[in-house]
Amino acid sequence: MPIPGNLLTTAMAVMPHTDVDRALEMALSLDVPFWPQLPHVSYYEDMYVQASENFPGIVLDLEKRTLRFSMEKFVGEFEETMTHFDDPAYFDISEHYSVVYHRFLNLDFSDRPAIRGQIEGPISFGFNVVDQNDRPILFDDTVRPFLLEFMAKRVNAQLERLKRLHPNAFMFVDEPGLQFLFSAMSGYGDLAARGDMEDFFAMIERPRGVHLCGNPDWDFLLGLDMDVLSLDVYSNGEVFTQYGTSIRKFLNRGGRLVWGIVPANFEPFERETLETLENRLTEIWTGLGKKGIDLEFLLSRSMLSPATCCLVNPDGELTVDRAFKVTRELSKRLRDRLNLD
Repeated sequence: MPIPGNLLTTAMAVMPHTDVDRALEMALSLDVPFWPQLPHVSYYEDMYVQASENFPGIVLDLEKRTLRFSMEKFVGEFEETMTHFDDPAYFDISEHYSVVYHRFLNLDFSDRPAIRGQIEGPISFGFNVVDQNDRPILFDDTVRPFLLEFMAKRVNAQLERLKRLHPNAFMFVDEPGLQFLFSAMSGYGDLAARGDMEDFFAMIERPRGVHLCGNPDWDFLLGLDMDVLSLDVYSNGEVFTQYGTSIRKFLNRGGRLVWGIVPANFEPFERETLETLENRLTEIWTGLGKKGIDLEFLLSRSMLSPATCCLVNPDGELTVDRAFKVTRELSKRLRDRLNLD
C-alpha cells in the first residue's frame, strides 16, 4: 500500500493563510505533504469553486463569492462538456483555478514517503450548490448521475498528475456533507445514497479515500471500497470507537486511518497540551484494543493530523501553524515511545 502508517503526519488542505509561500511551507513541514487550498487568497482557491471548474451549468460570481447552478445553462453547455469527456486534462485543476496546486506540481518530493491531493466530493458539492429554485443539485435525478461521474473523473485526473511526481501519491475526497447523507431528504433515500456512493468509488482509481470532520454513518463509510479514512477523532473519537467491528474489517483489508487529534480552533487548542492529546489518543486506542484490534497492527496503518480545517481564528493563521507543530511533536513523541520506524 503506497499510503504510509506508523504515525507519520499529514493534514487536511483548507488553510487560512494569505501567503502562498507560507502555506506551502507549512504543508511541506509534515511527512506527507499536500497542496493547500487558500480561499483567503482568492475565491478560485475555494474547494467548492475548484471542484466546479468546467462543470456545465455553474454560475460563479467572484465579486459576491457565490457558486450556484442553472439548469438552463447546464442544458446549453452539456454537449460541449461531453466533447471533452475522455480528456483527463479537462478534469484537472487549471492554474486559473489554483495557483497553489501548480506551484506544488513543480516541487521535488523524491525524499518523501508519499504525497497527497484532494478534491471536493460529489455529496458535499451536490448539497452545497443549489439551482435556480434553491434546491441542492444532489436531489436532481437528472444532474446527480452526471455529477458522480464528473467528480470521479476529477479525482482520477489529479491522482494521475500527482503520480507523475511520486509513485506513492493518493487522494482525499473531501466530504463534510456525508454526515447528512442519511438524514431525511426529499427525493434521495438511504438506498439510493448508498448505491450512488458505491458507484462513485468504483469509478475512482486507487489509492482513494475520504476526509471529513463530521460524524456520519461509520458502518457505511468504513464499508466503502476505499483505502484511507481521515477523520476528526478529537471531537468524534468516543462515537467512532463504538464501531470496532467495522474498523477492524477496514484495517484487515488494508485500510489506513488518519487520526485528526490536534484541534486547530483557538479555544480547544488553548485547552490542550501534548500530554492531554497523547492521553486522549491512547485511551481511544486502548478502547479499540478491548474490541480485539491489536495496537501494533493498528499503528502500522495509522497516520496523525490536525483535527479539522479552520479558516476563522482570532489570531488568524497562528493557531493553525501551532497545530501543525504540535502534530509533528506528537508524532515524534509517540513514535519514540512506541519504537516505530
